[in-house]
Amino acid sequence: MSAPESSPWHRLRAVLVHTYTALGVVLALLMVHMSYAGEVEIVLWLFLAAMIIDGSDGFMARRYRVKEVTPGFDGALLDNIVDYITYAFAPMVLLWSTGFLPDGWLGGVVASVPLLASCFQFCRSDAKTDDHFFLGFPSYWNIAAFYLIVLGAGVATTTTVLLVLTVLVFVPIKYVYPSQTETAWWLTMSLTTVWLGLYAVILVQYPSPSLWLIALSGGYVVYYSALSLRLTLKRRSQHNDSADLAEAQEHHL
Repeated sequence: MSAPESSPWHRLRAVLVHTYTALGVVLALLMVHMSYAGEVEIVLWLFLAAMIIDGSDGFMARRYRVKEVTPGFDGALLDNIVDYITYAFAPMVLLWSTGFLPDGWLGGVVASVPLLASCFQFCRSDAKTDDHFFLGFPSYWNIAAFYLIVLGAGVATTTTVLLVLTVLVFVPIKYVYPSQTETAWWLTMSLTTVWLGLYAVILVQYPSPSLWLIALSGGYVVYYSALSLRLTLKRRSQHNDSADLAEAQEHHL
């Protein structure tokens, strides 16, 4: 591979990509502020903006080879910091501040459980696998919060969903990394784009969104979960077959 370009323009372009990623922190600040102001709809729009940034900055980073052009700057660490605040911390603030969690200290405990689980996950060296998967539920707390809010879930339902998803953080299911998956990339990215569009339409209709639109968008969640589970089982089966073959060969020696 040829050495990366290192002219001032290329370095500036790399810095701009990192700056684009870092804008997520500003969005997170607004999310928290607007949550306590009771501006639920604005926060959900900010969630969408954060997802768009997160879904596009990696492509730009690879396109402009920012890791090579700015080797002294850890873009992956920046991405994790932004993702934790926008995908985990801010959604818990929104749910707690707007009454979707139990009152008082108990609500704080419920909100803390996903945050602690996400701390563990974001610090795992294998959280993003070499074959382009997330290991364990990938802290999509913003998406969970979106559905809980637009469906008007009660406190008990919200608490149950958060606790179940917290458990899934520790279950070794490989969840598809949409923008980098090697399986059904075009289909997955096309459906992801459609889902983002449905998210926006549902928000336009909020606080009385069409249930069929919510159900239609939920179809993507079902697809994503089913694909992730199928690929996990497939790779596990391949691993077991390889182990059996290796063992059989060893016995023949």
